Amino acid sequence: MSLSAFMIFVGLVVFAAISPGPAVIMSARTGLTEGMRTGFMLALGIGAGAVVWASAAMFGLNLVFAVAPALLWALKIGGAAYLLWMAWHLWHDAKKPIATGDANAVPRSEFSAFRLGLFTQLANPKPAVMFSAIFLGTVPPATPFWVYLALLAVIFTSETLWNTAVARIFSLDRTRARYISLKTVIDRSFGGLLAILGIKIAAT
Repeated sequence: MSLSAFMIFVGLVVFAAISPGPAVIMSARTGLTEGMRTGFMLALGIGAGAVVWASAAMFGLNLVFAVAPALLWALKIGGAAYLLWMAWHLWHDAKKPIATGDANAVPRSEFSAFRLGLFTQLANPKPAVMFSAIFLGTVPPATPFWVYLALLAVIFTSETLWNTAVARIFSLDRTRARYISLKTVIDRSFGGLLAILGIKIAAT
C-alpha cells in the first residue's frame, strides 16, 4: 500500500468519523449529561463498533449484502428500531431534571457507557457498506495482514478521538449550564434527530 493511498484512506476514515450520525449525537448528549469520563468510554465503544463494521467489510460483508439483501434489510430494521427506542426515551424523559449537586458524578458505569457506544454504532449498518467502498478504493488486494490491522487501528483511533472531542466540548461547564436551562428542548431535539436517523436508515 503506497503512502498516497494510505493518506487517502486516512482522509476518508476521518471524514466518515466526523459525519453527523447517531454516534456523534450520543457523544454530544452523553458529554452534556454525564461528563467527559463517561463520554470517553462511550467513544471507545463507538470506536470498537466501527472496527466491527470495518472488519466485516474486509471479509466481504458488502458482497453478502448483495447476494442476500434480506440480511441488510434485517440489520437496518433492527438498527432503526434501536435508535427509535433511544429517541423515544430521550423525548419521554426530557422533562426529568438531572442532578446538579455533584458535577463530577457519573451516573452510568464505564461498561454501560462502552456498551451504549458499541450498540449505537452497530445500530447503523451503513458503515459496513462505506468501509467496503473505502477498502476497495484504496487498499490493494495483496496487502499484508499486518497492514489491515494497522488500518483498523486508524479507524478505531479516528472514531474514538473525534467522539471524545465531541463529548469534551459538550461537557464544559458553560455548555452544561446552558443545557440545564434548556434541557427539555435539547433532549427532545436529540431525540428527534435520532428518530429521523432511525427512519432514514430503515427507509434507505
